[in-house]
Amino acid sequence: MSTTKLEIATIGGGCFWCTEAVFQRVIGVEKVVSGYSGGTVPGKPTYREVCSGLTGHAEVIQVSFNPEIISYQAILEIFMTTHDPTTLNRQGADVGTQYRSVIFYHNDIQKEIAHQVISELQSYFSNPIVTEISPLTKFFEAEDYHQNYYNQNQEQGYCSFVISPKIQKLKSQHASYLKPDAATH
Repeated sequence: MSTTKLEIATIGGGCFWCTEAVFQRVIGVEKVVSGYSGGTVPGKPTYREVCSGLTGHAEVIQVSFNPEIISYQAILEIFMTTHDPTTLNRQGADVGTQYRSVIFYHNDIQKEIAHQVISELQSYFSNPIVTEISPLTKFFEAEDYHQNYYNQNQEQGYCSFVISPKIQKLKSQHASYLKPDAATH
């Protein structure tokens, strides 16, 4: 058994169902938890409150990963290229600050890497990257029915039309980072 200490990345790229499904298929990722972060209201928010856009929270995921298998930089590169980081407070039809593109860093090294990745990837996009980079203050785990959502609901319309294309993008652009069983799921 490995004694490597897992690291955590907290990122939001619109709907957390999408980012969760992508990172569940990435090598070195041990756990993905959907949740909320970046808000200003006290106490644990509910999905309904976050969807109102009044809490300041974004839908995010926390990715626990083994840095001996995948780097934080690679996590961010996958993140930035499997969602649209150039649209302010929206991803597709999902509109509001809760759907903003955001990287919540856990330390100064993550902050530096986040700025570096955005700078390096800007030429990949025709519009400016608007991804927020902020310190993580608190993470609230989302309700149980949001966890592992895509894997349990793949036949649903939203999953088929919105999430599946992001997984295909992962497979086509980052095949070397796929878990062995991800190629068929």
